[in-house]
Amino acid sequence: MHSETQIECARVRSRAMHQAFTGPSYTVGVEEEMMIVDAESFDLVNAIEALLKDADAAGIASTEGEFKPELMESVLEIATKPCADVPAAAEQLTELRHQVREIAAKRGLRIGSSGTHPFAKWEHQRIVARPRYRDLISALRFVARQELIFGMHVHIGLDDPDKAIYVANGMRVHVAVLQALSANSPFWRGDETGLLSTRTPIFRAFPRVGMPPAYADWEDYEQQVEFMVASGVMEDYTYLWYDVRPHPNLGTVEIRCCDSQTRVVHTVALTALIQAMVKELAERFESGEPLSEYPWQMLDENKWLAARHGLDAELVDLPSSERVGAKALTRRLLERLIPHAQDLGGEDALAGIRDLLERGNGATRQIVVYEANHDLNEVMAEIIAATGD
Repeated sequence: MHSETQIECARVRSRAMHQAFTGPSYTVGVEEEMMIVDAESFDLVNAIEALLKDADAAGIASTEGEFKPELMESVLEIATKPCADVPAAAEQLTELRHQVREIAAKRGLRIGSSGTHPFAKWEHQRIVARPRYRDLISALRFVARQELIFGMHVHIGLDDPDKAIYVANGMRVHVAVLQALSANSPFWRGDETGLLSTRTPIFRAFPRVGMPPAYADWEDYEQQVEFMVASGVMEDYTYLWYDVRPHPNLGTVEIRCCDSQTRVVHTVALTALIQAMVKELAERFESGEPLSEYPWQMLDENKWLAARHGLDAELVDLPSSERVGAKALTRRLLERLIPHAQDLGGEDALAGIRDLLERGNGATRQIVVYEANHDLNEVMAEIIAATGD
């Protein structure tokens, strides 16, 4: 005789999750979370609804992408439409940044992009009046209220659900390098934290975040998600906020580990690198090559080292278990991925990765500005200027 638990599990297995992994492969979509700040004080301003209304009245962003709210009213998200290649995504991102700066300026506001605001406090931020976000606060309380952070998300289209799972599993080994390159949040609540990506441990307080588990295939992923939904712990798979996740409704693999970038050239460079990583993994899947298996805790440890030290991190080279500098690992990876970027039209954008390696990531650049006068207003002024550069 079946137990109630077994019966419920059978019901879960019988459900079919909608998925749109139909191609074309390697399309690109980018989302950037940005700060809305006062032009004089550089404090965050709870103004998202006013800016959205202004954007709608002006009828802008209809061709280049969209502006969206996030959890807090002082956060604005720009999102491209699906793009055929990285140059098209770069064009949309540049135009979206320009448009949102124009809208904000008319209200005496500015837009800045970084993983954290250097001195803002979450206690002063209002929650967006949308059911999803109010429900999130109700469920997670302080954990959600203190999430005053800003990230960038990259979506790469794929044409097969099992391939998407394989790629998502494989992308986990690249998270640490992407974290080191994108670290852009050395300040929090007016303090220098000693971390290059302070955003990472703040977000880690959320459930279902960080380094994801590996799934056997699409069926395994589908069953695990449906079991969690049936158990009532989450409404749907979008409440899995892992660093890498399949996005079935969009037919993409989404990479979510990066801090928001101050300079659009770095956003575009990271996007091109991610797209090349996905292509390499997709081709391995197509050739029947199994993924190497690495301990979850070592993948997670590398991510921590990258968040703490950025490009100065000594990461564990998982095939050999030796420590390798993040810069050396990135250069080695870059050399291997250039042919894929060439095939996809994203090779020129990788110049931004070389710039990060040579001149430092966003966090180190913020620290250089801060060390001159220990003035976080100067840091914010630089962030705002470079966001629009």
